[in-house]
Amino acid sequence: MGVFSRMGDIINSNINSMLESAEDPQKIARLIISEMEDTLVEVRTAAARAIADKKDVARRLNRFRSAEAEWAEKAELAVGKGREDLARGALQAKSKAASMVEALENELAIINEAIDKAESDMAKLQDKLDEAKAKHKALLIRSSTAKTRLKVRETVADHKIEDALSRYAALERKVDELEAQADAFDLNQGKSLESQFAELEGEESIEKELAALKAKMNKAGAKAKAKAKA
Repeated sequence: MGVFSRMGDIINSNINSMLESAEDPQKIARLIISEMEDTLVEVRTAAARAIADKKDVARRLNRFRSAEAEWAEKAELAVGKGREDLARGALQAKSKAASMVEALENELAIINEAIDKAESDMAKLQDKLDEAKAKHKALLIRSSTAKTRLKVRETVADHKIEDALSRYAALERKVDELEAQADAFDLNQGKSLESQFAELEGEESIEKELAALKAKMNKAGAKAKAKAKA
């Protein structure tokens, strides 16, 4: 189904209003442009036919005007020669030519009026077509701009998400490093304590062994002294 029912609708149309109320302005704009271009072709074709008809009527009109003038001269010649019968025939032919001249002049006036209207309609239609194309171009620019802005916003949002994830990952790595350092410290600390206790235990064992050795030697010395006295 077309956007317009007749050419008058196109010429009197409010393109802004039509686009603003449309669910898909770009689609409607394309339809409007397509119908206007088709209508413009039709009007130009009709105007071309009218111009061709005008040329044909103009040629016939000139021919009958010439015939009217010739029969008028012949009627005068016949009267001058005393041939009233021929004069009557010439006047009758002149009258027929005059009738054709009048009819063709009326037809030519109608054709000229149609051509003038077609030219006026073509000019108005061309203006409307230019307006529709300009509106469509503006819609395309707005659509492209909106898509670009949306893409930029999505890109910025993606960067923000990536930055947040990156910061979180860095923080997570930092925590892992701190935990690793703490584990290493605890491990080293544990080894140090074990080493100290081992040293203490070793020293205590040596002291015990030394004391036992001393006691043994003292006991042996006492026995030796006792034997010597005996």
